[in-house]
Amino acid sequence: MEAGNQTVVLKFILLGLSEDMDSQPLLFGLFLSMFLVTVLGNLLITLAICSDPHLHTPMYFFLSNLSFTDIGFTSTTVLKMLVNIQTRSNTITYEACLTQMYFFMIFAGLDNLLLTVMAYDRFVAICHPLHYTVIMNPHLCSLLLLLSWLICLTYSLLQSLMFLGVSFCKEIEIPHFFCELTQILKLACSDTLANDILLYFVTGLLGVFPLTGILFSYYRIISCIMGISSVAGKYKAFSTCGSHLLVVSLFYGVGLGVYLTSGTTHPFRKSSIASVMYTVVTPMLNPFIYSMRNRDMKRALRRLFRRGAYSQ
Repeated sequence: MEAGNQTVVLKFILLGLSEDMDSQPLLFGLFLSMFLVTVLGNLLITLAICSDPHLHTPMYFFLSNLSFTDIGFTSTTVLKMLVNIQTRSNTITYEACLTQMYFFMIFAGLDNLLLTVMAYDRFVAICHPLHYTVIMNPHLCSLLLLLSWLICLTYSLLQSLMFLGVSFCKEIEIPHFFCELTQILKLACSDTLANDILLYFVTGLLGVFPLTGILFSYYRIISCIMGISSVAGKYKAFSTCGSHLLVVSLFYGVGLGVYLTSGTTHPFRKSSIASVMYTVVTPMLNPFIYSMRNRDMKRALRRLFRRGAYSQ
């Protein structure tokens, strides 16, 4: 990494969400609260599903994995920011930055793929209810989860290895609160064509294709629901996928909406705000969405709380 004006970069500087020192305590309290709510909420969802035999179904199997992914997704980005605010240091080592990027790409990809698999699960449950248990058998569910992990692990490892060959000319200031690959590649001195090609290809693979699959699944779901004669039947069918549809809308819609509606005077601030929405806010809201609209989940959580109270 040393040639001409290029130097070995040992650390990066994260500019964060705000350079105003007076606002740092407020940001610390706000993000610490959201982080704790996210971890606690998703952990409760996971524990409730694992401890209740009535929830050992494909839908809740994928939901528990989504909750685990959301914990990792938020922890990867927020924990370092909290440490930086508390220590009043905005630096991150090269190795820590690479590690953060690696896990961020894994969990971001898993979120996309799990939401897609869950949409397919709802499609089978509503459009092919008589064959649901045959199609969504434990073997297929495990295979879909394993495939999702393999895709994300392979891409993250490949992109991280390629990043090792990227050179920088000076101490790099990253206009973000965490190490995001797209932001760092823009600041590189060496040729990043291969990294960009891989990034755009996987963006299509883990972004466009899953979203297309989700939209197609819900197109078929809506068609099936419209074919149900009774109003009660339509409501029951829609209630089984309403929570997932809301989560998908939040995950894809909120980030896109922030990018489109934010001002252009501070583009890096716009990117940071959008990242907060889909890395912190959406994972925090997911447990509330799935628990408040789901009677089975409410019962499982009540059983979990009673079990915890009796054990004391």
